[in-house]
This record gives sequence, structure tokens and C-alpha cells, in this order.
Amino acid sequence: MSLFNKVTKSFQWGDKTVVMETGEIARQATGAVLVDIDGTVVLATVVASKSAKPGQDFFPLTVDYIEKTYAAGKIPGSFFKREAKPSELETLTSRLIDRPIRPLFPEGFLNEVHVVIHTLSLNPEVDADIAAMIAVSAALSVSGIPFSGPIGAARVGYINGQYVLNPGKTARADSQMDLVVAGTEAAVLMVESEALQLSEEIMLGAVVFGHEQGKIAIEAIHQLTREAGKPLWTENGTWAPEAKDDAFESKIKGLAEEKLRAVYQIRSKQARTQALREANASVFEALKAEGAEFDAGKVSDLLFAIEANIVRSQILQGEPRIDGRDTRTVRPIEIRNSVLPRTHGSALFTRGETQALVVTTLGTERDAQRIDALAGEFEDRFLFHYNMPPFATGEVGRMGSTKRREVGHGRLAKRALVAVLPQKDEFPYTIRVVSEITESNGSSSMASVCGGCLSMMDAGVPLKAHVAGIAMGLIKDGNKFAVLTDILGDEDHLGDMDFKVAGTTNGITALQMDIKIQGITKEIMQVALAQAKEARMHILGKMQDAMGEAKAEISSFAPKLYTMKINPEKIRDVIGKGGATIRALTEETGCQINIEEDGTITIAATDAAKADVAKQRIEQITAEVEIGKIYEGPVTKILDFGALINLLPGKDGLLHISQIAHERVERVTDYLTEGQIVKVKVLETDDKGRVKLSMKALAERPAGMPEFGDRPPRDDRGERRDRGDRGDRGDRGDRGDRGDRGDRRERPPREERPARAEPGTGQEPSADAAAAAQQQQVAPQGGTQSPEQQG
Repeated sequence: MSLFNKVTKSFQWGDKTVVMETGEIARQATGAVLVDIDGTVVLATVVASKSAKPGQDFFPLTVDYIEKTYAAGKIPGSFFKREAKPSELETLTSRLIDRPIRPLFPEGFLNEVHVVIHTLSLNPEVDADIAAMIAVSAALSVSGIPFSGPIGAARVGYINGQYVLNPGKTARADSQMDLVVAGTEAAVLMVESEALQLSEEIMLGAVVFGHEQGKIAIEAIHQLTREAGKPLWTENGTWAPEAKDDAFESKIKGLAEEKLRAVYQIRSKQARTQALREANASVFEALKAEGAEFDAGKVSDLLFAIEANIVRSQILQGEPRIDGRDTRTVRPIEIRNSVLPRTHGSALFTRGETQALVVTTLGTERDAQRIDALAGEFEDRFLFHYNMPPFATGEVGRMGSTKRREVGHGRLAKRALVAVLPQKDEFPYTIRVVSEITESNGSSSMASVCGGCLSMMDAGVPLKAHVAGIAMGLIKDGNKFAVLTDILGDEDHLGDMDFKVAGTTNGITALQMDIKIQGITKEIMQVALAQAKEARMHILGKMQDAMGEAKAEISSFAPKLYTMKINPEKIRDVIGKGGATIRALTEETGCQINIEEDGTITIAATDAAKADVAKQRIEQITAEVEIGKIYEGPVTKILDFGALINLLPGKDGLLHISQIAHERVERVTDYLTEGQIVKVKVLETDDKGRVKLSMKALAERPAGMPEFGDRPPRDDRGERRDRGDRGDRGDRGDRGDRGDRGDRRERPPREERPARAEPGTGQEPSADAAAAAQQQQVAPQGGTQSPEQQG
């Protein structure tokens, strides 16, 4: 008998095979499913408490997506060598999973639910987030927990005018869109995307395509649940919806409705919030005065339901919204640029009671963020950070580490702006944008998009276009619905949809949609997109009026970047042994110097003069000696047959004794001393880079003086033999009578003699030969003395 009751289901999904398993791993969890998509394996577990905590008035759902480095065959790079706090990707994926499943738990279900997803194996070409969403959907479905699922999910790309299902990392490089959609069989619940200025029609088509593909996964989960699903909690008595108490609901409605209607006639958020607190408190006081027994959480739920009904019914009946606007009007906008004197760029964007102070900082390539992702390391040169302190909503709170909401809002704003950033070769800076939310009443993330665009332009970033963002809402009751432009915080809280759209005049760059109800149709989304475009164009007009284009010059407080290109083979010369050369350059000039493998060098400095010095030094180090060019440099070494002259940093040339002067030079030291600065001309270089120099080529030959080493033409040599001043030397045969001359030095056999070049013929010894010849004493006539003769 097997220890496990293992059930496996597989299905073909596009070009990938998906395998789902349950019953073998994590059997003590309420539900657990392992999903394998072409080598990417995730384990999703769900555990739910059997009962809710007394007095709890919210649904405590927690989703934790966790990546383990062993999944990619890596060891963590931290000091502790184990995974620590969640990465930004893990946080964003946790939110991605939470958003579509949260609306599917029944109203009144307040038991604590914890969803944990482990990525156990990773194929870099198969994203783990989609596998995780499928696994969580399956785990919830087999667990028996009350859940109106399952959900399906899919990633959609747009390549060569075609939608592509679940494109991998390589394929996405050519895609104009990265969109994730999740939903049930009946409705879309969540959309998260970025795009390269695509039209509303293309984006809506991608949502519909992704939803249809998700249904394939839903059918497979149904099959798994039929074979391996646990009894539903509603059937085995573990949980049942609380029975309605119509009499008590009527009583609360009588105590609160009129007061709450009056509250929602107040246009100012702070005044309305205070009045709402007082109205709710008066209901509790009235119940206590009557001596009635009641559950505070239940009363709060009833009061919220009354609020929602008041606000929603007013909007559907065509009455003014909470702040007095109609459904299509954007709140008043105020924009101020260059708010902060010493930052590189800043903008204050205010839309109604939502305000973002957004600051841009320009840095060098060293400031880029190195991200050690499971799929591989990469560098991010555009950083967007969003912060919302408690004072933004007039509340008392505690400041701590970055919350999931702040990470998610920052990523949405970043997605919206990436499409218009300049290429690295056009603007090589690392860019960090920080949005400080100083007031919040609806869609601070979209205010961050607008403020981020303006602050980057204020910093001199040459963006391709202005980008604006707008948040849309939805109120739906039966067949009646109203799409709301520029929603308030209360409308987001009480409505059925939060629909954020960002883009340029040319198209959409980011789209995020969270739907709280089922039944949102393609037609409703079409209306919302059209209304969002109208609002976006209005905001873009305001932004263009405030700042038509980016500043031509960056701030004087920002580092200036200067780029130059060198031969990649010279990179090691610039770096030097152990980095000594580049370190000295950095310390001497005060500049940051970055070298890439292709030979591109970026110099960062706030002082242009220092950057020029650094550039000149690098040019000197990497310069090639040019034939025919004149150089000035010190004598670095005296040799018997010439001297070594320093032409460029690290580059010497040989000045042969025959090239020092037009007259015959007996000793080099008669003309040169070490350290002496001389001018020389480059005669030639050989294939090994050795350089031959000349001084006499720069000096005028005295009149009538033949150049040392010159010979007459071969035909004239006979005349030289008959010279009257030397007398008749006799026939060559007579030389034998001369016998052994005592003054004639004994010479070694010809094959043992070092080769001697004729001066001025271009056959002088090379620099290597020069170094070797330092050990020899050269005789005046070119012969080499033996040690005995030298003595």
C-alpha cells in the first residue's frame, strides 16, 4: 500500500506542458499543489484557521511568494548565505497573486488564511509568477476552503502584431507589451501590464486573449479537484455564512442612515472623515444607551454597507459625486517645477486633494542597481521609489520599513515611465525618481507618474514624450453602471473597480486593473478605457503647458558625464597593474571613471576642467605613436648605440646613435644626458610596436656637410679608389706582403660577429636588440672587443 494518495493532471498550454500534482508533498496543509511548467516548479500551500478570532472585522489573508536560490543552482551571496527579507520581485509577485483571489472569498468569511508559494526549480525561459498563480488557484480549489474559484492566469506578449501566450525571457525582448491577466471562467479580475505606447484597442484585445487562455488552466484545475478535492467547508459544517438578522439591520439603518447621508454632502475630505467618525460613534452610543447586546464588528460592517449604498445610489441616479463632480471631470490641477534649489530636478504635482512632491537625482553608472535575480543578474539604471507617510491622510501612524503597497505603487509608476526613457547611449545617467506623497485622496500612484515625468524633464532627462496617469472607478448594480474619472479614496473603497491607465498622446504605457465583483464585461472595460483616454489627454495638456520639453542643460549640482572610446586592447593600460593607474587618475582629478568592455569610457565630474584633465590623461595613456609625427619627451636611458626616449606614458622609442646628429657621433653622452627633454621624429614602427626615432631629421644639415653614413651611387665608387691625396695603394694582390699588422685588432670569425647596420639605411638595431647590446662595448669601427682586448 502506497504512503501517498498522489493525483496528477497535465495539459498542453500553448507550446508548454503543465503538470499539476497533489497528495505527496505538504500533506498537513489544508491544500497543497505542485506545478511544473517545462522545468519551472512551484509548490503552493494554503492553510486556513477553523474559526475567526473574536471581534475581528476584516478578512486576514496573507500571501507569501518565496524564491529559493537553489532553484537556479545558486548559493545566496549574503554574509549569512541564506535567503533573508523578501526581494522586490517576491513582494510584487505576492501582491500579483493576492489581488485576484481576495475578492473570491465569501463575504463574512473572516478566518485567517495563509498562502505560501515556494519556487523550487526555475527554467529562466518560464516565469514562475504564472506557475505560482495556477498553483495557488489549484491549492485553494482542492482545500475545501470557501472560495469562488478557480482562477486562471496568463502572460501576454505582442510581437509582430500578434498576441503571444506566455512569452519567455528571450521572446519578451522583442515584445511591445508585457501583460498579466487573471480571472475566473466568467470574468476578468486583475490586469497588470506595461506597453510601448499601444492603443486602447490592442490593450483590450490582449486582456480578452489572456482571459480566454486562462480558461484552459481552469478546466484542468476542475479535473484535479474532482479527483483530489477535500470536502467543502460549507458542507462538512466547518464554516457557514452567518444568518441575517433583518430586525437588527433595520435598527442600525434607522439610527445611521440620515446622519450618513448628511456626511456625504460634505465636500472636504478631512471634514467629511471627522463627521463620519462622529456619526458612527453616535450609533454605538445609542445602542449602549438602550442596553442592547451587539457585536461591534457586525455593527461596523452594517454601517459600511449603508455608506456604500448611499454613495453608489447617488452616482447611479446621476447625482453629484462625493466632492460635487460629475462622472467625467478631473479635479483641478496645479503644477510647479524646480521646487527644490539643490536637487537635480523636482516637481510638485497637485490634483485636488492628492499631492506628490517628486524628486529626480542623476547618477553615474556606478549608481545603477545590481539585482541578483533567480533568473540571473542584471543592472537597473532607472529607479522609482514611492513613499506615503501617515500625515498624507491626516492620520497618526508609525514609520517603518517599506510596505508592500509602497513597493507596488512605485513599480506601477515605473512601468508607466520606462517606455519614454532615452537610450543609454543618448543619456548615460542612472536615474532615481522618488515620489513623496504629501497629500492623498485617490490615486497617488498616478500623481507620481505625472510628477515623475515632470521632475525628470526638470532634471534635463530627454524623455520621448509626456506621460500622464489617471485612476478610473466603477459603480455597478445589475445592468446599470457608471464609470468614474479620477476617483477619490472613498470611491475606490466603496466602488467595484480600480482601473489605472497611464500613457502618452500616442498610446498606453501602463495598465493596472483590480475588480472586486464578477460580471465586468468587455463593453464596460471599453467604456472605461475611452473615458480614461479623454482624462489622460486633459492632464497631458496641463503638463505640456507647465513644461513643454526637458531642460537643455542638467543641474549644476548634477555630475556631468563625458564619454570617449578607446581601443579595447588598451583597457588594461588605463586600469594599470592592480588598478593602480585608474585609481591614481580618480584621486588626482576627483572624477569617477567607468570603463566598459567595448572600450567606452564614461567620466563623471561636476567640474568640466577636471573632466578634461582626466580625458587628456586617458588619451595620453591610450594614444598610438604616429609615423612622421614629432614628439617631445625625456631621455630615459643612455645606451652605447643610442638612447631610449619616452614619447607617451608607458611608450618609449629608440634614438639610434646615427640619428642624433648629421655629423658622426662617437659617444652618445656627448650629446644627450638622462632626463634631458628632446624633440624627435618617428621614422617607423615595426609589427611588434617598436619605434625608431630621429633627432637629426629635425635639424638642418650644415651647408656642404655630407650626412654621416651617406654613400655615393654605386657607379661612382670606382672614382673613389683613385684619390691623389692618398697615393698609389698598389694592387690588391700586394696586400699579402703586408704581413701581420700589429696595430690591427684580432677579429672573431664573421659568423660570430653581431650584425652591424649601416647608419641611415633604416636597418638600425631594434629596441630589443638595443637592450641586449647594453652588455657589449662597441668599438669605434663596429667590431666587438674581447675582454682581454678591453683590458
